[in-house]
Amino acid sequence: MRYELYYWPEIQGRGEFVRLALEEAGATYVDVARRRGYGAGAMMKMMESGGRQPFAPPFLKAGKLVIAQVALILQYLGPKLRLVPRSEADRLWAHQLQLTVTDFVLEVHNTHHPLSSQLYYEDQKLAAKRYTQEFWRHRVPKFLGYFEEIVQKSRGPYVFGRRLSYVDLSLFQIVAGLRYAFPRRMKRFEKQIPRLVALHDHVAERPRIAAYLQSERRIPFNEWGVFRAYKELDG
Repeated sequence: MRYELYYWPEIQGRGEFVRLALEEAGATYVDVARRRGYGAGAMMKMMESGGRQPFAPPFLKAGKLVIAQVALILQYLGPKLRLVPRSEADRLWAHQLQLTVTDFVLEVHNTHHPLSSQLYYEDQKLAAKRYTQEFWRHRVPKFLGYFEEIVQKSRGPYVFGRRLSYVDLSLFQIVAGLRYAFPRRMKRFEKQIPRLVALHDHVAERPRIAAYLQSERRIPFNEWGVFRAYKELDG
């Protein structure tokens, strides 16, 4: 199968969770909007095509299927790329965890856009600072503490023990993104999540992921994506 990934060409964003799965599996795929001469135009055309068009990127084209929403894309890809165990219970568990990752990603986004995604960050700085304080006081410990406990109970190093899943790739991205956006806060907090940190390191050392991270296919973190580094928020 040759997959086509549609997402914004200049940011990691939510599309990165799908890219990591495709890269780890060595899948054949095209990051459509990043192809020379294409840009975001091809993506917008797909979204305006009528019928069962996706609401927003990222979305994946697999043969005649067009699948949107990160958790749903990964639920579809997981069995095909061998990034989830075979049993129905395990696949549902993986999907449940990925939906929880999705919830957390929204809260990360809200640290810099707490009032509206239609406003610039500069228009909501005070609200962003207040939101970020509460985010690190309550939400980060709750979410990452939950995933830390999951990995502990699995006897690691991954969510499913010694078998890597797409959920582990997403947790890798969460740790990497928080390190970029909140280096000072994250450095202090990592003492509370040693298993998640170890999971991140195990994923980073996997041959295909390591090669991807050093390649031009990996878009650098920047201030247009989900994870954004603003010094005034990194208390």
